[in-house]
Amino acid sequence: MRERDMSAPLVLAVPSKGRLQQNAENFFARAGLELVKPRGARDYRGTIRNFDGIEIAYLSAAEITSQLAQGAAHLGITGEDLIREMVPQADQRVVFIAPLGFGHANVVVAVPQAWIDVRSMADLDDVATAFRLKHERKMRLATKYANLTRGFFAEHGVVDYRIVESSGATEGAPAAGTAELIVDITTTGATLAANGLKVVEDGVILRSQANLVAARGAAWDAVRRETARLLLDRIAAQKRAEAFREVRTRFSGLDEKVLAIAQEKFRVASPFGGPTSSGMLTLHCPPDNVHELANFLREHGAEAVSVAPLDYVYSRENPLYATLAAELDRRR
Repeated sequence: MRERDMSAPLVLAVPSKGRLQQNAENFFARAGLELVKPRGARDYRGTIRNFDGIEIAYLSAAEITSQLAQGAAHLGITGEDLIREMVPQADQRVVFIAPLGFGHANVVVAVPQAWIDVRSMADLDDVATAFRLKHERKMRLATKYANLTRGFFAEHGVVDYRIVESSGATEGAPAAGTAELIVDITTTGATLAANGLKVVEDGVILRSQANLVAARGAAWDAVRRETARLLLDRIAAQKRAEAFREVRTRFSGLDEKVLAIAQEKFRVASPFGGPTSSGMLTLHCPPDNVHELANFLREHGAEAVSVAPLDYVYSRENPLYATLAAELDRRR
C-alpha cells in the first residue's frame, strides 16, 4: 500500500461541465497547461499534456468539495461558498491557494420588496420577533446554505426563524408561500428582483468565486509536493505576467535617478537591474500605467519606447507554492 501511494499521481479535481469547466480549462491553458482526455470527451479522467504525475478528475462542484474534505483529491477548483457550507471548520481541512477570477456570486439574505421597513439585519430581527409574537411561530427561511445561514444569523443575533430546506428554485419560495424570506446565491440580483425580493443592505453573507484549493488531509509525500510546486510555478508565472507589461527603452540620459522616480510614480519593477552602460532598460509596468510611463521616459530623453505583453514571468519566489507548503507544514 505504501509503495502504491508513493507512485500514485497527484489528483487535480476540476468541474465536469458547463461554464465552470470551460473557465477552468481556460485558466490552465493560459498557464500553458492543456487539460486532455486521452480516452475521449465522455471520460471523467484526464491528464495535462506534457506534464507527468497529475491525474485530472472531472467532478461536479459539490463532489470536488467533498473529495477535498476527505483528502481524496489533492487540489481542486470549486467555489468558496461550497467549501464554507459543506466543510465544517473549513480552514483546518483545506488551503485556499488562489482566487481564480471567475464563478463570482454572493450568498445573500433576501426578503420581499414589500417589507419596506426592513433594510438591515437589525430590522429583520425586529420583524422576526414581531412575526413570532403575532403568528405564534417563527418565520420560515428557505435556503440551500443552512450552515452559512446559521452562522451569519447568530453573528447578528437573529434567532426567531427556522430553516426550510430548499430543493428547487429558492427565490420562488416566498411567492409560493413556503417561506417568508430566503438565503440564496446571486450574481446580479436580477432573478431576486424578478421574484419580488430585495437583498438586505448588510445581508451579504459571503462574496464567493472559484478558488484553487488544496486538501490538507491528502497524501502529500515529497513526490506529490514537487509535482504541485511545478504546477503552481507555471500558474504563478502566468498570474505575474498578467499583472505587467514589458516596457523597453534606451537613451543616453537614463540613470538611476530617473529609474527611481519611475519606480515610485508608476509602480514599475526593473527585473534585470538598472540601466546598462548603453542606456538600455527593461521595465515591468502595470497595464494602467504604461502610457504615462512612456510619456515620462520620452520627456527625459527617450526617442522610442516599446510596450509588449508578457506570457510568463518566473521568479525565484513562488508565492502560491509557498502558501501551500507553509500551511501543510503548519498542520503536521
